[in-house]
Amino acid sequence: MTRQLVVVENVSDWKAGYSDCAVVHVDEYLTDDQYLKMRNVQVINLCRSFRYQSVGYYCSLLAEARRHRVLPSVKTILDLSSKSMYSLDAEALDALVARRVAGTSQAPEQTEVVMDVFFGHCQQDGLQDLARQIFETFPCPLLQVEFQKQGHWRINAIKTLALHRLGEQQRLWFGDALARYQKTRWRSRRPRVPARYDMAILYNPADKLPPSDSRALNNFIKSGKTLGLSIDLIQRRDYSRLAEYDALFIRDTTSINHYTYRFAKKAESEDMVVMDDPLSILRCTNKVYLAELLRTNQIPAPKTRILHKSKIQDVEQHIPYPIVLKVPDGSFSRGVSKVTDRHQLQEITRNLFKESELILAQEFLYTAFDWRIGILNRQPIFACQYFMSKSHWQIVNHGPSGRFTEGGFKTWEVADTPPEVVAVALKAANLIGDGFYGVDVKQNETGVFVIEVNDNPNLEAGVEDACLRQSLYETILKEFVRRLDVRRGV
Repeated sequence: MTRQLVVVENVSDWKAGYSDCAVVHVDEYLTDDQYLKMRNVQVINLCRSFRYQSVGYYCSLLAEARRHRVLPSVKTILDLSSKSMYSLDAEALDALVARRVAGTSQAPEQTEVVMDVFFGHCQQDGLQDLARQIFETFPCPLLQVEFQKQGHWRINAIKTLALHRLGEQQRLWFGDALARYQKTRWRSRRPRVPARYDMAILYNPADKLPPSDSRALNNFIKSGKTLGLSIDLIQRRDYSRLAEYDALFIRDTTSINHYTYRFAKKAESEDMVVMDDPLSILRCTNKVYLAELLRTNQIPAPKTRILHKSKIQDVEQHIPYPIVLKVPDGSFSRGVSKVTDRHQLQEITRNLFKESELILAQEFLYTAFDWRIGILNRQPIFACQYFMSKSHWQIVNHGPSGRFTEGGFKTWEVADTPPEVVAVALKAANLIGDGFYGVDVKQNETGVFVIEVNDNPNLEAGVEDACLRQSLYETILKEFVRRLDVRRGV
């Protein structure tokens, strides 16, 4: 039986008579290990804000890592974060909007209608099917949708509502809508099928640390010709052209609240084959999510604690110094600091908490190199050792002037790589999905430990391809072709 938890930012937001659900304060849900162990849980996240890296955002993020069903999901939160995101999916509702809203508007001169959608229900009888479809598209407990007449009726804006700001009539309707939701099952939309085999590779020629260098990009283009793929290199400015292609391969450094995520989301909305898909970007770019995911699934990893500003010094009870502190969405060794005492801990965390409600503290495990295992569609395809930068404890040493130095590498045949390293990397990557991932693993005399799973892993000419050479590029592109064939029914 599924247990339902309502998570709030202030217990006073929840009024008597709403429901008999268990109500939990968000700080308790984020930090109390009892919720990590719960199974068959649905979380209704009613925090006051879903802003990126707010406690409301992390509530949904950690719920997903714990395999709790959560409303809204982080994908929905990000979809609703800007008009450029949600307008992609809102376009599919335009025809229904034009018919339904026109039939319910009060007067011919009316040009704006506002509708509250609570758990897929609204108070306007003629708009119930539209409210349901909006909720199916953007599954979020409390939404307010603004329609405007611009020649014809269309969705102009969608925003989330906070429970504590509801008026008296809205609160009454909320309680009724919640009761209805608890008795209702909602179906998912069906994807559309692409028709052609044209592929775009997104890259940034100005990136100093790109996932793929120019030689690697040219190798993709070369292999694409032998596989019947027409490949174009595109940049940020080509966003409006994306729908011309059947597939998108992101070879640009990904991040949430970034154009790479918008490209991935646009590609997904067009039912293109995309790597990395938005969900993989979402899961891999946040180290807090990854830490909780590994812990929930008992994947060996360094001792790790998720830090909230109210409990900074608690980390000393669990992790000895030196301690590695990480911002949730750093990449290429950026946003990572090592502290050796309480003074440094307080000083560094004070700055990091200006950017995020939660940060990661991790046991420092020194090794001369990190393993990187490349995983594609749940299969290992390359193995590399990345050595630490000279006289430094990280692979990439970022200097104060913006310059950086990197350590060396050694590429291995997957068959010659220690099997325990490959096995744990594969197990970790499979928790993310079936895309293209790079799993970082440390190995010492006590065992193997997953550091993180990277979406959009490096693939540079002469490095990751040193063993397989051109066939590595062909392997990746064949997976795109396979997925396109499946969608086309070939």
